[in-house]
Amino acid sequence: MTKQRTALIMAGGTGGHIFPGIAVAEELRNRGWKVHWLGTPGSMESRIVPPKGFALETIDFSGVRGKGLMTLALLPLRLLRAFWQALSVVRRIKPDVVVGMGGYVTFPGGMMAVLAGKPLVLHEQNSVAGMANKVLAGVADRIFTAFPNVFKKGHWVGNPLRAAFTQKADPATRFAARTGPFKLLVVGGSLGARALNEIVPQALALIPQEQRPEVIHQSGATQIDALRSNYEAAGVQATLTPFIDDTAAAFADADLIVCRAGASTVTEIAAVGAAAVYVPFPSAVDDHQTTNAKFLVDAGGGWLVQQRDLTPHGLADMILNMQRPALLDKALKAKAMEKINATHEVVTACEELAA
Repeated sequence: MTKQRTALIMAGGTGGHIFPGIAVAEELRNRGWKVHWLGTPGSMESRIVPPKGFALETIDFSGVRGKGLMTLALLPLRLLRAFWQALSVVRRIKPDVVVGMGGYVTFPGGMMAVLAGKPLVLHEQNSVAGMANKVLAGVADRIFTAFPNVFKKGHWVGNPLRAAFTQKADPATRFAARTGPFKLLVVGGSLGARALNEIVPQALALIPQEQRPEVIHQSGATQIDALRSNYEAAGVQATLTPFIDDTAAAFADADLIVCRAGASTVTEIAAVGAAAVYVPFPSAVDDHQTTNAKFLVDAGGGWLVQQRDLTPHGLADMILNMQRPALLDKALKAKAMEKINATHEVVTACEELAA
């Protein structure tokens, strides 16, 4: 009997790392692999991954950028503990391949995988590589990227996507069937986006009621009450939600999306083919969200507005002046930038390294 192969997926911290990791994990499982996941306790991945049916292994490690002097002083001890914990996991589950999908947990996990002689595959979701992947790139067996020109030896494949994003009707077909009110989708992400929560309701209030779009506004659970108050104060009707169950369907149904520019968001919008106004998170490490957005915006697939430049009057004018033919043009140009084979490429590399 052929031995079942085992993979260890390392990803954590944000949905931008976790959901591409889930796409890879699910495809590995579909091909008969057993999949374990390395994350941290009490994290987003600790809530999302186990319900997907993957065994979660945890180590104690978190980021150090922007932290105080005490955190930096304790870093060597924290690293040693994380290295030991990660090595213990690798020795116990004996993975055939270890896959790093980003987040601080990948650094100790990846280093110990290499020390234990395990093949290491990396995927970098952002247009500017994260600290962990920058270090691990020198020892990885295969490197994949979601955007071009991130690593000299990286293979540009796009972001691993769940199948729902690649199975929607093309933009021309969707727009041909559209009548009635303009549909606006605002996406703040899992933690919400306070600037969008404040400015979008104010902008909509400046638009004559008969010209206002139908609005769905997603914000994180911690922000939803404040968001509701903002819309009530503005006197604007909207559907407010802390989470979107079917993001692919929501993207496909929208005429226009207003959102941050995380790597997953940008690549998912390209896969669906939708028009978007990108408002990068200004505190993102190395301003990578601006670079992410420019990938589509420079190709004509959307608009880039820095948060410092986002005003209620400016956004209201943008919305009032947008027509469906122009939005379709943006959606088509975004769609032209899609890459949908990343999951296949990463999983195939795992199979080759495990052979």
